[in-house]
Amino acid sequence: MFHRMTIAGLERDLPICKVTDQLYIAGFVIFGDPELTVACAAELLKKAPEYDYIITAEAKGIPLAHEMARQAGNAKYILARKGPKLYMRDILEVNVHSITTAKEQHLYLDGADAELMKGKRILIVDDVISTGESLHALEALVEKVGATVCGRMAILAEGDAQDREDLIYLEKLPLFHPDGSIME
Repeated sequence: MFHRMTIAGLERDLPICKVTDQLYIAGFVIFGDPELTVACAAELLKKAPEYDYIITAEAKGIPLAHEMARQAGNAKYILARKGPKLYMRDILEVNVHSITTAKEQHLYLDGADAELMKGKRILIVDDVISTGESLHALEALVEKVGATVCGRMAILAEGDAQDREDLIYLEKLPLFHPDGSIME
């Protein structure tokens, strides 16, 4: 089963994937799709508030954050990692639960990035916002370093995220019944 969508002017067929016996989602992955990544970045930048740095969580938001930063002429964007790396120093950590992962995850921020962010306007970007748990974890990291969240952006908003007035997104992504029909 697939769900056909037009996103940033491009048509894509998204596979419908089981989350629980009663809840299915359309799988949206921009990895390997540079045409869609470039188009989505351009459309989101048209709607973006003024910011100093973009931040995203590893991993699916990376191509989007990279392309938005490239198109905007930013010298850097910030990445919250799912695991600490050897080169990271003075690491900050928060916990996160996500609809697409079965267990608790942690997000880690390098201390050097935290210093850059301090007192700055931070734009949070991701591919899809659904439950808002990953977004909440990124917000917690931004607040922990003494920066300000100036905006929250995603390509798609899924489920309850569609009703959030603090999100900027391109398209609504429906939830699905086991037979592939859209939940109303």
